[in-house]
Amino acid sequence: MIFSAGGFGGFPTPHAPAVEPRGGLVGGPGSASASDLATVRRLDDSVRRELHTRLICGLDLSSLGHLSDAELRAEIREAAEELCRREDLLLSAGERETLVTGVLDETFGLGPLEGLLRDQSISDILINGPFSIYCERGGVLEKSPVTFTSEEHLLKIIQRIAGRVGRRIDATSPMVDARLADGSRVNAIIPPLALDGSLVSIRRFPNQALRPADLIDRKALTPEMIEFLAAAVRSRRNILISGGTGSGKTTLLNILSGFIPETERIATIEDAAELRLQQAHVVRMETRPANVDGKGAVTCRDLARNALRMRPDRLVIGESRGPEALDMLQAMNTGHDGCMTTMHANDSRDAISRLEMMVGMAGFELPIWVIRRQIAGAVHLIVHAARLSGGVRRVTKISEITGMEGESITMQDLFIFRQTGLDADGKAIGQFLSTGIRPKCLEILETMGSQLPASMFERRILLTC
Repeated sequence: MIFSAGGFGGFPTPHAPAVEPRGGLVGGPGSASASDLATVRRLDDSVRRELHTRLICGLDLSSLGHLSDAELRAEIREAAEELCRREDLLLSAGERETLVTGVLDETFGLGPLEGLLRDQSISDILINGPFSIYCERGGVLEKSPVTFTSEEHLLKIIQRIAGRVGRRIDATSPMVDARLADGSRVNAIIPPLALDGSLVSIRRFPNQALRPADLIDRKALTPEMIEFLAAAVRSRRNILISGGTGSGKTTLLNILSGFIPETERIATIEDAAELRLQQAHVVRMETRPANVDGKGAVTCRDLARNALRMRPDRLVIGESRGPEALDMLQAMNTGHDGCMTTMHANDSRDAISRLEMMVGMAGFELPIWVIRRQIAGAVHLIVHAARLSGGVRRVTKISEITGMEGESITMQDLFIFRQTGLDADGKAIGQFLSTGIRPKCLEILETMGSQLPASMFERRILLTC
């Protein structure tokens, strides 16, 4: 047993709150008022906290190492159910199961968040202090009834998330980027920087990696667009994916990386590991923040420079947001074709301007025309994704960089999405169009074995949605 001798009788029993029969709350003939429901909710929180405290007090820590996670959970569940029976709280089977699950979540998981994380329909969880949690389903935000008991409770869960991936968050380091076991991305900021309680944003990803067919079914792009991008990836074109927050950049990068041949060695660099590449030969690297003394930080740029010594066939950077953009461009211009990355931008042309700015952050006094020539020679395609009204995600542009004209980078749009209005639900509607421009890289694609029909690039409407 994992509990000390004497079971739960070896320590004082906290006073259990009195509970009256609640026939109307558990499917009986009576009806419950709002105040009754609030009382039950407070009671459940109180009982859950009491159960959790008593279980922790009764644990025999010396025996924990001999049990697997499944065995430990089973022991905890059995002990929690025994406590429920001893207290004789007149709980129904469903209420007892809810309490026991809550105790398990608090002991092993992320407390109140576990129920939300089990809901696969939720794509984002936004926590604005301990008593205000919003969830996004189908692109629409809605307030969740789930809350934390206090700011201290929320802070404990945040520290548990950070600790599991070797990060820390405290008064000296009040912000953190981390990830959950399922790959979900977490950003947290705590007081005093967060004025009304700790703030947490959790960006979730599907358990099953999306496939190109899934994007087509959701009308995020058309079969012609995905066929062209697949040919570009196989032909080792350097691709930059731009877009705003929540536009689907990382999802698109994951899908496009699926077209990389299995025979190639891929090196990935991320601030928080989100990419889930399906190939066998992938080396994954993650940045590291500074320690308590402000030392030991490993930046994306450090990893990018080191990755070039690891004989990669492809370099994939999760997001370019700083001076590592210069190292990425140099890799693209020195034989490492087929690189991919994402960046925040409002448009394809804006992505070029941001790339120029990030190269300037590297600390070298390079003339602007030198930076632009580096970009024009390195980046072949820019794929822009956008999150439109009603939470609709679309690939709004696939643009090709064609070279330089004077000191300006020239670019042409091959495919575009043109929004025409909103439907009855407030969601964006529009048309996917082929602009009628023949890609400059088409000959290279054909040389590399990708034969694309000429009709793909004729000026026409591809899809109305």
